[in-house]
Amino acid sequence: MVDAASGVIFSVGQLNRAVGRLLASEFPQVWVRGEISNFTQAASGHWYFSIKDEAAAVRAVMFRNRARLVGLTPRPGEQFEFRATVTLYEPRGDYQLQVDAMRRAGLGNLHEQFLRLKEQLTAEGLFDSGRKREPVAMPRAVGIVTSLAAAALRDVLTTLRRRAPHVRVVIYPSPVQGAEAASGLLAALEAAGTRGEVDTILLVRGGGSLEDLWCFNDERVVRAVAASPLPVISGVGHETDVTLADFAADVRAATPTAAAELCCRSRSRCLAQLQALARNLHALQTRHLQMASLRLDRAAAMLVSPGQRLAQRRQSLASLQQRLLRLMRQPAQGRGRLEVLAGRLRQASPDLQDRRLQVQRLSGDLQRLLEHRLQRQRARLSTLAQMLEALNPEGVLERGYALVWDAEGRVVRSMGQVRPGQALELQFSDGRVRAQAGGRESDTR
Repeated sequence: MVDAASGVIFSVGQLNRAVGRLLASEFPQVWVRGEISNFTQAASGHWYFSIKDEAAAVRAVMFRNRARLVGLTPRPGEQFEFRATVTLYEPRGDYQLQVDAMRRAGLGNLHEQFLRLKEQLTAEGLFDSGRKREPVAMPRAVGIVTSLAAAALRDVLTTLRRRAPHVRVVIYPSPVQGAEAASGLLAALEAAGTRGEVDTILLVRGGGSLEDLWCFNDERVVRAVAASPLPVISGVGHETDVTLADFAADVRAATPTAAAELCCRSRSRCLAQLQALARNLHALQTRHLQMASLRLDRAAAMLVSPGQRLAQRRQSLASLQQRLLRLMRQPAQGRGRLEVLAGRLRQASPDLQDRRLQVQRLSGDLQRLLEHRLQRQRARLSTLAQMLEALNPEGVLERGYALVWDAEGRVVRSMGQVRPGQALELQFSDGRVRAQAGGRESDTR
């Protein structure tokens, strides 16, 4: 430390930093016992509060990542033991405690057990959200695991009678506090799971201290809740109370009353849904009847009555009788017509022998015509082959002529396409040679 005699003058910031370093070196970590006051949980999740006793108070902060491990939300007036580092908030020059762990005063061992067991079961995946089940929305019966003398039981029964009087309730009694509570809870949970008489289990108890609620932190109870064959809704304590059974349950309710509200749909909601379904069914039936009525009307319009159909048949029969009478009166005319038709049939009958001779004659004519045409086509093909051979450029080259190509591969057809010194390529019948154009000479012939 530099004193005033040295002549060094500190700025306020320098002084606060020096004091902060001194506090950090002298008090690296301490345990402080006191009462919570002025507790505030910020939107960031950090806790800000004061720790006081009858003689003094000190400000404290607990950051979010540490606060999440506490497992409960402290209330003003409660006594705790805090593990903290003494720090100085330099902008104001106030010293404060930076808390990294806390436990109820007098129950420190229990709280440490709570944190260790929570960490162990979390690592095992016992609290994973993926293993949570949805309770049955319309249970036939609900089981309640609690003490027969608990106020929470009365609250749950009152809520169920009001919201869902149609749901049957089965109570599995068990102590919820004391040395025998954990064994009783295990037996009640096992009975509810094996009897198969309910669809959902409510595990409920009123609020209390960590020691009062400790049976719900018993490892055997927590594992039994997680392994229950039926969905479990935990409603232990008040909203700020947290137990390991809450983490293991399929649904965690803030209070026993809230657990009763979450276990099934209310009677009023069911009636409203039934009324809506009834309205939809009535509308569907009305539309169905309307469509059936329309189809019936169309079918009735197309239907002919038996009397009308009989009248039509009688009229048709009378018409046929009249035609028969007319034919019976004209037998000679009918025989004459029959003879005419027989003559026409004889004339139309073919002479098969004559037709065979005609087919043979036509086949011979066709064969001769095809041979004559084939000879003509062969002669024409030979003539065209000779013409093609005469026009073959390779034949011309064999007679001493040559084709001239420029550098771009185009055929040179006249002297005007050639410039002096231009590269040319000459094609003979047996190959090509490169050449270079000299001077031009006009044809003097």
